Formats: sequence, C-alpha cells, structure tokens
Amino acid sequence: MAELRWHPLIKDWVMIASHRQARPQMPKDWCPFCPGSGKVPEHYEVLKYDNDFPALSQAPPLPDDVATDFFKTAPAYGKCEVILYSPGHTTTLPELSDAHVEKLVNLWCERFTALKADEKIKYVFLFENRGEAVGVTMPHPHGQIYGYSVIPKKIQLEVESAKEYYAEKGKCLFCDMLKAEQDFGKRVIFQNEHFTVFLPFFTEYPYGVYLFSNRHRQNIAQFDAEERRALAVTLKHTVGMFDALFDYKFPYMMCMHNAPVNSGDYEKDYHFHIEFFPPMRSADKVKFNASSETGCWAHCNPTCPENTAQELRAAYERYMATL
Repeated sequence: MAELRWHPLIKDWVMIASHRQARPQMPKDWCPFCPGSGKVPEHYEVLKYDNDFPALSQAPPLPDDVATDFFKTAPAYGKCEVILYSPGHTTTLPELSDAHVEKLVNLWCERFTALKADEKIKYVFLFENRGEAVGVTMPHPHGQIYGYSVIPKKIQLEVESAKEYYAEKGKCLFCDMLKAEQDFGKRVIFQNEHFTVFLPFFTEYPYGVYLFSNRHRQNIAQFDAEERRALAVTLKHTVGMFDALFDYKFPYMMCMHNAPVNSGDYEKDYHFHIEFFPPMRSADKVKFNASSETGCWAHCNPTCPENTAQELRAAYERYMATL
C-alpha cells in the first residue's frame, strides 16, 4: 500500500506507506551504501541512490478501495532519493574536506533542479536524519530528498506568513528576521559573508539552530559557485560545532527549506534557510515531544536561548581550534 489520505482536521495529506514495514534490518557486517556491496559503484565520492522502499513514486499504484464521500485518497505521487555523502561507512560530515562537501552541495543543487523539472512535484525537501536518537538505523553518512505532489503543511504556514508580511511591510519576513537576530547579536553563533548560523528567538529545541542565506535566495539551486562553497563550509562547521558541544557525534534532523516549485511566484517573499532539530537537551538527556508539543503543537523549550547560544559559541570555538 502506498497512497495519500486526507486529514480533514488539519487540511493536510498523510502518506500511507505500509510496504515500508517490509524493509529488512541490515546485518551488522554489510551495508548497501559501501563499495563492494553490489548496490553502489566501486568508486564514488557523492552519489544519488533511488530509495529501495520509497513512500512516493512517479508511477504510483492506485490507492486502495477505501475512499468514500467523506474519506479522500490520492495516489502517492513523487520521488524519494537517498544522497550518499561519502563511501566511508563511518565518515562524518566534519571529517570530509571542504572540496568534498562542496561536491555534496552541487549534487543537492543538481537533484533539486531535476525534481523541480517534474511539474507534478510541488515541493522538493532535502533533509538528513543523524543518530540513533532520531531513529537512524543506517550509520553510513547520507541524507534524503523527497519530491512531494503537495506542499507540506509547515511549508504552507511559512509561505502564508511570508506573503502576509510582504503584503503589509513590502519586505521579506526572513530578511527582517535575520537582520533582527544580527542586530541583537546574542543568539548568533557564527557568520560569514554568505551565511549566518543562529539560535532563533523562538527556538523550539534547546540547540535548534537555523542557518540563513545572507542574500535573498529562494532555493539552493540559485546559489552561485562562491555561495555553494560557503554553504559547504558553513554546514561542515555547524555539524562540527554540534559534535564539539558534548564531545560525541551529535544527533539531529537537518531540514532544508526551499521555496515551493511549480506552484506560484515566491521571488519576493521566500528565503532559503536550514533548520536543525537536535533531540538532546543536555549531554545525556533527550528532549521528548510530549502531549503539548505533539497533540496541539504548543512547544516548550526547557532552556533559555541566550544561554544555550553561549554554549554553542563555545563549542564552535573548540571545534575551530582543532582545524
């Protein structure tokens, strides 16, 4: 079974992909992403790999015969890809060279453009899940790309807010937010000519940093060569900062927010950024989303962002001292 089902209470589609339950548990001495597995080339640096158990497909099956006048279904149209960061099974992003991470950024741009070319796809989502604390069972360094046939609810909310703000102020909501954080300063972790990494005023997670493009860009494919190099280095240093925070490979969910595709004009009001959702609230404690966060999206951060920003700046300085 692979289909979309309409959730009328929140006006959103839910992916139903029961076939993913059949995914095998990988043996400890074999990895499909390692050279020699028979699943990938013997030699590669970064690689696009079509997901073996996709939740979305460009040739989706017909939905199950369960729709009624009230319950709505739709084909699970889209694309699911895996992006392999390195042939090294345990290599981490900070351990890769700047040039290698730049190749990864270029591959992200290439795949964003390729998925965007399918007019049925309305949102291209690049993301990475890292660490057992967020449910990762495959330690080989990789991220994923989903191409959705609908704009996900959170992105809808962002787009609506951005368009309302632009209609009222005549300016980009994200640009003004970035300037406000830079002017205040205390939550900025580090910045360079092209990108700023900061802990937002409203962050839902203790270490939930945002990475913003300093220039007004709608998606990753719009970056020039210099910006792509800068994004590679900024991402590498952000993950290195996380790893230096508690001196272990820090778990996180990394979510790239690009403007929707094939569904309107976002040139004036949307702004590329990356959101990190690390599950840790201290070195040995996980911040679980309890009833408030899960049931009604009423988030509660158990830390003070200005204080945790100081921790992150110190971790960044420790990491940079090792380079």
